[in-house]
Amino acid sequence: MAERFELPAELNIYSALEIRDNLLAWAAEGATKGSDYLEISARDVAEVDASGLQLLAALSNGEQPWRLVEASTVFVEACRTIGLTQWIDSRHTKIEGAGA
Repeated sequence: MAERFELPAELNIYSALEIRDNLLAWAAEGATKGSDYLEISARDVAEVDASGLQLLAALSNGEQPWRLVEASTVFVEACRTIGLTQWIDSRHTKIEGAGA
C-alpha cells in the first residue's frame, strides 16, 4: 500500500474513537486495493496509553496484516512496557534518537 496510516501525536483514550474510525476506514480501503499488508507510522506519537495500543491490537485480529514502519521513542517504550515488542522491528522502524 502506497499510503501509510499516520498515527496522531495523542494516541490515548480521548482520541481512540476518532482514530478507530479513521483506522478502520483506511484498512478497508487498503483491503479493496489488494495490498499485501498495511503500513502504519507512529513517528509522531508523543502520548500513548493502553487504549491507543488496543486499537492496533484489534487491527491485528483482522484479516489484513499490518506492520509498523516508523515509531517514536514514546511509542516504542509503551509497546515494551505492555509486552507488544513483536510490533517493533528495527528493519522497518525509525526510532527517534537511535540514528536509524
